[in-house]
Amino acid sequence: MPRVVGVHGIGKQLLGEGTLLKQWQPALADGLRRVGVGDAVSESDVAMAFYGDLFRPAGQYLAVGDPRFTAADVGEGFEQELLWAWWRAAAESDPGVVPPGADTLIATPRSVQAALRALSGSRFFAGLALRSMVFDLKQVHRYLLDAELRTRARTRVIDAIGEDTRVVVAHSLGSVVAYEALCALPGHRVRALVTLGSPLGIPNLIFHRLEPRPVGLGRAAQGVWPGGRDLVWTNIADKGDVVALVKDLRPAFGEGLRSARVHNGSHAHDATAYLTNELCGRAIVEGLA
Repeated sequence: MPRVVGVHGIGKQLLGEGTLLKQWQPALADGLRRVGVGDAVSESDVAMAFYGDLFRPAGQYLAVGDPRFTAADVGEGFEQELLWAWWRAAAESDPGVVPPGADTLIATPRSVQAALRALSGSRFFAGLALRSMVFDLKQVHRYLLDAELRTRARTRVIDAIGEDTRVVVAHSLGSVVAYEALCALPGHRVRALVTLGSPLGIPNLIFHRLEPRPVGLGRAAQGVWPGGRDLVWTNIADKGDVVALVKDLRPAFGEGLRSARVHNGSHAHDATAYLTNELCGRAIVEGLA
């Protein structure tokens, strides 16, 4: 059984376990090399809990790739609120992005089109097609809204975790799936949870919708700890990572959580950039010790 289980993030519906492992394994090994133990984990020690296919549109002739979403497909409520949050975060970290409601010669309307246009010109979303941005919004929304899909995704992670699994490394939306999976797996033997670029701390949109529900009300709510007392949770976020809107998860999940900031350059949310960092390698090594 795998000693390390990876849980991928958003937008991987066109990939699979094998292709993701080819990306993650060398990056993970590089992170371990930064702490002097590059051979601590073999390829057979690592497994990928893949759930991306649950979001992949059903195949049909004369259709390729993701649905042809436009700005008009961004739903009111959750999807628009998350879009505004991404826009605000991108403006804070990228001086080239006009913030929502900026006092400019040409007023920036608070509209879906304006948000998508601003984000498409940001460093963070550079090169990402509009339809892909909308698809990512809907992927987050669907995971939280579709109870059956949510259960199936969590089950993929639970099934990947065995008696020998000591470390779970989860990226982006995968950190939400992994967190909920560990909470639903009492008595698991995982000793290190490493979350990378996680949206877990976003109030109302993500945090307050978690299963199990945070204990308490309003801003004082506390997230359930996803394991026993010997579980060490390390959360790593890049300052410019728009998806990880809340960088420090300690207020939401307790002081037992270790929070770290890193610099991933122009690839703020990239999983491999996180995995190659020394802090990620150290957290994995500690979990395997």
